[in-house]
Amino acid sequence: MRAIVRLAAFFALIMLTGPGARAAELVMVERAGCSWCARWDREVAPIYMKSDEAKRAPLRRVSLDNGQPALKLKEPVRYTPTFLLVEDGQEIGRIIGYLDDSMFWGLLNTLIARLGQPPQGG
Repeated sequence: MRAIVRLAAFFALIMLTGPGARAAELVMVERAGCSWCARWDREVAPIYMKSDEAKRAPLRRVSLDNGQPALKLKEPVRYTPTFLLVEDGQEIGRIIGYLDDSMFWGLLNTLIARLGQPPQGG
């Protein structure tokens, strides 16, 4: 009987964490040769994975060279880098471009504050 209970719990966990139940993520849309992407890599990437923001929205990188990300976007991505905050496969907000680390962290924290709220129009 215990084995059946454990097996049921295992399958319930798979259903809750499978493709239909995705948490938030930060999708970095980049392109080969993007100098601003390279600058972000030098200035922010080493810190990001250790940050509280990464715990809320782990980073996933997507190349625009391969086409638009397979997400529910508010509009197509045109510039790199573009950072998409996504929850359950739907865009919550975006940061277009990268100027410096203080701009990035400030804008990202504004977006992260929206997680778990109903989507805004636009």
